[in-house]
Parts: sequence; structure tokens; C-alpha cells
Amino acid sequence: MFEQIKHNMETIDGVSIYPIFTLVIFFTFFVGLGVWAFSYKKEKLDELGDLPLQ
Repeated sequence: MFEQIKHNMETIDGVSIYPIFTLVIFFTFFVGLGVWAFSYKKEKLDELGDLPLQ
């Protein structure tokens, strides 16, 4: 079954750009998420962390 999928994917022109494109999207998302997480104010994180206890 994998051979059929591999053969079909090889016949598509420009299919090699899709893995690169998805890697860029994946990398950009997680870098953005890391920047957002590390730039969040500690006071706001403490406030959100205390919500379940209130």
C-alpha cells in the first residue's frame, strides 16, 4: 500500500515543497508560542494559576 502512495506522490510536480512548508509552519508556530510564553507577565501567570483555587 505504501508503494502505491509513494508512486502517486512522486508523479506530482513540486511535491517536495510540502515537507519544507510544513516544517516552516511547525517551527514558526512553536517559536511564536515560546516567545509568547516567555514574554507573559509573571503577575498575570500567578493570577491565572490561582483561579482554580478560588
